[in-house]
Amino acid sequence: QVRLVESGGGLVHSGGSLRLSCVASGRTFTSVAMGWFRQAPGKEREFVAVIRGGGTTYYADSVKGRFTISRDNAKNTVYLQMISLKPEDTAVYYCASAITSWAQGDQGTYKYWGQGTQVTVSS
Repeated sequence: QVRLVESGGGLVHSGGSLRLSCVASGRTFTSVAMGWFRQAPGKEREFVAVIRGGGTTYYADSVKGRFTISRDNAKNTVYLQMISLKPEDTAVYYCASAITSWAQGDQGTYKYWGQGTQVTVSS
């Protein structure tokens, strides 16, 4: 059974930092693209960042320069380091896994999803 489990969310002040983690189990994820998405209250889920099987990364314009996605294949874990957080970053953050090595922002590309972790940024 494939599982993605996110952790690291919480409440921070504007300008603060958080690091989210996503631990994958049930299959090998080392060669596939892993992404982060988020959904704010009353809004649709949106793409945040992806790290592809080859290690290249791609970010939404809204987080570029503030968020960094990385992976530790030995631990089957993907991270999202977030700095300079803003109130508009408040959302539930989801980890997702594609079944191909290349992916971008299309949610239909991702087959497996975690349950999400709440990030709240106060002003």
